[in-house]
Amino acid sequence: MGAETINAPPSIAAGPPLADEPGLGPLTLPGFLRAVTTEYAAREALVLRAADGDVRWTYAELWDRALEVARALRACGVGKDGRVGVLMTNRPEWLAAVFGTSLAGGVAVALSTFSTPSELDHLLRVSGVSVLLFERTVAGKDFAAVLTGLEPGIGEAASVPLRSAKYPLLRHLAAVGEPAPGIAGWDEFLQRGDAEPPDLIEAAAEAVRPSDTAALFFSSGSTSLPKGILNAHRGIAVQLWRFRRMYGVGPDDRVRCWTANGFFWSGNFGMAIGTTLAAGGSLVLQATFDPEEALELMQAERVNMPLAWPHQWAQLEGASGYGEADLSSLRFVDFDTPLAKHPTVSSKWFEPGHAYGNTETFTITTGYPADTPDDVHAGSSGVPFPGNTVKVVDPLTGVVVPRGEAGEICVKGPTLMLGYLGTPLDETLDAEGFFHTGDGGRLDADGRLFWTGRLTDIIKTGGANVSPREVDEALAAHPAVKVTHTVGVPHDTLGEVVVGCVVPHDGASRDAGELRAFLKERLASYKVPRHVLFFAEDDIALTGSSKIKTDDLRKLAAERLRNG
Repeated sequence: MGAETINAPPSIAAGPPLADEPGLGPLTLPGFLRAVTTEYAAREALVLRAADGDVRWTYAELWDRALEVARALRACGVGKDGRVGVLMTNRPEWLAAVFGTSLAGGVAVALSTFSTPSELDHLLRVSGVSVLLFERTVAGKDFAAVLTGLEPGIGEAASVPLRSAKYPLLRHLAAVGEPAPGIAGWDEFLQRGDAEPPDLIEAAAEAVRPSDTAALFFSSGSTSLPKGILNAHRGIAVQLWRFRRMYGVGPDDRVRCWTANGFFWSGNFGMAIGTTLAAGGSLVLQATFDPEEALELMQAERVNMPLAWPHQWAQLEGASGYGEADLSSLRFVDFDTPLAKHPTVSSKWFEPGHAYGNTETFTITTGYPADTPDDVHAGSSGVPFPGNTVKVVDPLTGVVVPRGEAGEICVKGPTLMLGYLGTPLDETLDAEGFFHTGDGGRLDADGRLFWTGRLTDIIKTGGANVSPREVDEALAAHPAVKVTHTVGVPHDTLGEVVVGCVVPHDGASRDAGELRAFLKERLASYKVPRHVLFFAEDDIALTGSSKIKTDDLRKLAAERLRNG
């Protein structure tokens, strides 16, 4: 340890007080919804194009539809802290259901439509939902059939509360789409609230406090069963308002935001819903991602802000008709994505991608706004947002390390979760109230955070530590590489060997030697993968939020190496 490290200040950085953050509005979901639907009442809030006719809601209609759901939920017995499961793709009813739950004083439970039957069984058991609002059919999957498979008596009668020993708190179900035997359809569900006075619902919404529980989101489950994460109204509302500021948009920008990523992931909830609605824009909804359909939507709806995962950008670029598409409306699309390089796109914009966050903090904790110059962000993950404090500690001792030294990232602040479902808070936070993220990183002299990857993903080979993220960043720079994810595979003498797992671009060569030679010019020799394996895109298992399932890929790579 050198003299500079010894004399360095501790790795702790804090943002300004939350009260100093510009652009914040009401800090409850009912307050947020009331504010935006009042200010932008006549504007279009969302559009869903479908074969049987387009659905377009104004902001005033969004409020009315949410109020309808709230009245129906009240008729089903949902009151303060009652949990309502929402199992749908990105569609108008999803927003009405989640905001409607908040208007009734309940807790919205966001459930992934990617869930397998066993995962859905787990989610229903642990979440304690009393009402489940679901989409009948998603990508060929019949959730009514899945539910009756899990609990055969679940669809016996739509008119009476369910009685199930397996799911003892679940009393009511309602489905969007084709009617299912014994399960209330969406219109039938809404009619239950006809006798509920709207003024009582509005009074219940007014009674919601920022400290109340607003929602239960689940982690993506890339290595284990999803964990339930309870979020307060304040934490979610802060981020909804904050994303508008981070993206640098307002009412005059007339944001038209396309996304096909599930709102049941907190990141897309904050980025897409928060940015768009807080700025008075319109959500251009796509239930499930299809690149050709997405291109048609972007052109027909004059989308100016597309939000996608990296693999979706690549699929859009490879979609039929991409070269001839008119994407000139795109304005808020990051300069480094394929769409920004399309010949019809002239805007040069830098998204607020220099950020760090977790589901446990309802997304971002540190960051910089859009169009931040390179010399300001310096490749970092940003500085703490108002109200937040970040520290970096030795992962073994918990002692704060000096500035510049790597360790585990720990965070606390106003958007921090209320806790994990079923876990006492004192078992989750340290004595100072910090959440230990399990991520590696460092703080520099200017308080900028540099994320280096999951500590559990660090590859230990021959006594040295290798960050798979560093290897992946180098591999991604090669023109033949479409997707890359580096893993450590067990080895008898080295402990682990570094293995680069690559999905090549269509038509690109599959030359492992060429890629290793490319990396030798950019990485220390011990970081260069001993093996580079090529996979088809379908070989690599993803979570619903498009995170690669590292454990599955590690096993697949080990099997490939064993079999030669």
